Formats: sequence, C-alpha cells, structure tokens
Amino acid sequence: MLNTKRTCRGRSGGLPPRGVQRMSAAAVLLGLSLLTGCQPHQQTLTIGDQASRYNTAMWELSIVAIALSIIIFLGVSALLFYTVFRFREENNKKEAEQFHGNDKLEVVLVGFPVIIVLLLSVLSVRTMAQTTPVEEKQVGTSITALAKQFWWNFTYTDNESAAGGPVANGNEMVMPAGSNAGVPIDTKLTLQAADVVHEFWAPNIGPQRQAIPGSEKVWTVHTDRPAIYQGNCNYLCGASHANMRFKVIALAPADYEAFISAAQNYTAPTPAPGSAEERGYNLFMNGKPETAAVACAACHRVQGTPANSPVGPDLSFFGTRRTLGAGMWEAPVQQGWDDPQANEHLLAWIKHSPKVKPGSLMPTYDGSEYQVNGQKQKGGVLTDQEIADVAAYLKSLKLPEEANYWQKAQVFSEPAILPGGQQ
Repeated sequence: MLNTKRTCRGRSGGLPPRGVQRMSAAAVLLGLSLLTGCQPHQQTLTIGDQASRYNTAMWELSIVAIALSIIIFLGVSALLFYTVFRFREENNKKEAEQFHGNDKLEVVLVGFPVIIVLLLSVLSVRTMAQTTPVEEKQVGTSITALAKQFWWNFTYTDNESAAGGPVANGNEMVMPAGSNAGVPIDTKLTLQAADVVHEFWAPNIGPQRQAIPGSEKVWTVHTDRPAIYQGNCNYLCGASHANMRFKVIALAPADYEAFISAAQNYTAPTPAPGSAEERGYNLFMNGKPETAAVACAACHRVQGTPANSPVGPDLSFFGTRRTLGAGMWEAPVQQGWDDPQANEHLLAWIKHSPKVKPGSLMPTYDGSEYQVNGQKQKGGVLTDQEIADVAAYLKSLKLPEEANYWQKAQVFSEPAILPGGQQ
C-alpha cells in the first residue's frame, strides 16, 4: 500500500538539545492545528522548528514581542480594574473635578508605546541582518528552484554531471544538514517562476518566498536535523495549487556528498535488449506516431540520454524518488514503485494525468481530451502493455543504493525526531 503513516529506516542524529525541543513543542502543536485537507501521506508542517537557524532567530524575536504584549495586557488590565473600583459612584459622591489635562500622564501614554515600537524595530532590523544576507562561506550547496504549474524542479547549479548539464531533480530537494567545524551549512536557493506567481514554503528549513515570473529571489535555508520535510506552494496559483507539493530531504554532510557525487556521475542505464525497459525507452524517446502518442522526451530530461527538455520536471532519478505528481502520491520507502498500489498510481498517472490532477499539462495516452491554455487537445493512444513498459523504464532510473537519499533520513513526523518526542 501507499504509505499512510510510514516507518522509515535511517538515523536520527543531529537532534537539538532537550531545552530547545521543549521550546518547539508549542510550535509543533500550532503547525498541526493549521493542517487542512490532509491526505493520508501528508507529513507534519511545523512553524517554528528550532532546528532551523532562521526559525530560532524568529523565535527569539517572538519571545520579546510576546513578553511585551503580556506586560502591556497585564498593565492595562490592572489600570482598568483599579479605575473601575477606585472611582465607583458609590465611593465618590462629589461631582467629578474638571481639569484641562494631565501632562505627565500624556507623556507616559505617548512615550511608552514609542519606546516599545523602537525596541521592536531595532530587534527586527537586527534579526533581518542575521537571517537575510547570504554568507557565501557558509553555503554548502546552491540550488535553483523552478516553480511551474503545478510542479517543482531543483537544479544543482554548481554541480555539473559527467553526462552533460547540471544535476537536477523533480519535486524532491536534497540538501545538506548540520554544520562543519561549528559553522552552519546553509543551502543557497535561487527561486524562479515560469508562468504565474507561486510561493516556496518549507517551514522546517526557513522562510517562505514568492516566485514571481521575470525575477529571482535568492536566500539561504538551513536545518541542523537530517530528516524528510514537507514543502508546499503557499500562493494560490491555479486548479492544482493544493497539489503542488515537494519534499525536502536534509542529509548529514557525508550522506549528501555521497548523493551529489553519485548524481554527478550518473548516466541512465542502458536497457537489456528485448526487455520491457527497452520497449519503454523507445516509447519514451520516440512516442508512437501512428497513434499520435507524444514522446515523453519532448518534455522531460533524463541525464545521459537524448531526452533533455526543460518543459517538465527532471526524471533522471525517478526510480529513486518516492513521490509522484508533485507529491500527490507517495510510494513506500522500502518497496518503492514495485509496491502494487504505488505501481497502479504510476500507471494511471502515465495514462491520463489530467484526469487525476486538475490542470496538469501532461498529454493523455488513452485517447481522451485534455486542455492546454484553455484549448482542448486530443490525446494519443498507448496500450496498457505499452504504458507498463514506459513505467518499467522509469522505475529503472535509479541512483546507486548508497546514494538512495530516502534511506538516509527519517520522516519528520516520526515520534523519534519530533521536538519533545522519544530520544
């Protein structure tokens, strides 16, 4: 079955101190309370996860603001009750004394808020100075995140592959976690949008940023905890906005280096002659012109093959990935796409993607109609066996087992790594 509550193998190292975990407990509950429309596989979104350097700075600023709010509330409440009881009519029979004003009181009423605003302004500017600049000496990797209806593509701009072009991965962002000699390892993100406004939001690793066509946003994200986190588009962008998800897989430095090295040296395997993978490869590259079935290579890239199109998400490591349809479905970590129900979803996705994900621009392969920019298009036709062959080829696109990043970290919703959870 596709996972509803998955138990992952991996390490739980890099946990924050117990004191920091306690500070995060309230934020975890707040994050859980904000979940709406949950799918069975959905993970925990945690606002204020203290494993992130950015979130820690925000938490410290919030503590000051909350403390001042409590002081103001208690002070105003005390004055209100004092005034009500001290000047009750039954205790003051004389007519109230009339006066023009009270200069001292007015100075206090104006000066106190001004001091509070100035204090919060100074602290906010200090926090922005700590979290906004990109410290190049702390950058462990640079990733360009492309947002497009309704999927994500992550390109490792500093890591060229031996087969040509930079390393890239669709809908799953692998990044380093932790620190190096006490210096936090940051991931530098460059955010782009290809069509409409989107918003990158993975609250466990840092702030959200809008992706606006024609502009780029550059900032850094960070986490001390190797884990698998949930990410979402947080700006209404169309029919499948709620289905525009991604995963963040934060790995320990050694595991990340193993992944990026394997990814750089990766070349898609050559299918065995006469195999289902070979038949799928031919359909992927050439389509089936006699039934108007479009070649997958017209829209997708597979590293080390003639398929090199940037129109759709990169499929180079699809067999290693565990998400489908930009996170709409998840395969079990151990079985992957060999799981019967996961394979069933994969076949349905290839056959008629727009039927299972509204707004998907992927062509259908059952002859049904689909829409592109409001215009109806007639899909091509592949037989069930041919669709299974394409799926077999996709499942063969795997990184070496030592670079299988889904095996290297736990899902953040696991009790062992939730703040305040088991040790």
